[in-house]
Amino acid sequence: MIDIQNITKTFGEQRALDNVTFHVGKGEIVGLLGPNGAGKSTLMKILTCYIAPTEGEATVCGHSIYDDTLEVRRSIGYLPEHNPLYPDMYVREYLRFAAGLGGIKNRNERADEMVELTGLSPEAHKKIGQLSKGYRQRVGLAQALIHDPAVLILDEPTTGLDPNQLEFIRSVIRKAGRDKAVLLSTHIMQEVAAMCTRAVIISRGRIVADDAVSNQTASQLTEKFHKLTEFQES
Repeated sequence: MIDIQNITKTFGEQRALDNVTFHVGKGEIVGLLGPNGAGKSTLMKILTCYIAPTEGEATVCGHSIYDDTLEVRRSIGYLPEHNPLYPDMYVREYLRFAAGLGGIKNRNERADEMVELTGLSPEAHKKIGQLSKGYRQRVGLAQALIHDPAVLILDEPTTGLDPNQLEFIRSVIRKAGRDKAVLLSTHIMQEVAAMCTRAVIISRGRIVADDAVSNQTASQLTEKFHKLTEFQES
């Protein structure tokens, strides 16, 4: 569902991505790992058609990021690193608005479904600006899911969640991953071990590992991450 071929992105003399190639299929949850500045968010912005690559090609559900950007965007549910929300809107109001943008006819019912799915019911009567960071993340995930996209792209989706919220959102993402292609970035190895089917490690814009997660513990993933990204103790 996501096919990335030889993607390169430069900003001036800086090469943010260098010949990146991999595939995410239906039913896969792929964790994109890397140090800060490795190129993770840049790749996600390319896949969602926010920025164009310097070289290479990518398709989402068969639609080119160059020639069919509207269909790419329709196919994706996206939660960016800095979750853009309207703080003066109520939770259900915002989700109905997002459903309307997605062309959903039964937007009230769909908003209610997302409130239930993401565990927002206790806070649904509040304005978004009154929510904790963890609940704002839930609202962002709800808007990413509301139009039932074939592909989910989630940039650090569990940021700010407490342990109880964390386990709940993990279960939501695992459930979504049964019939969608999910690409998520995180710095938390326990997240990858708990949710992902594969881990793609990127360092200095290049893929340095692409392995199945099965039978790998969080500590093993951490050790591999440190080794491949040139971790040095201070």
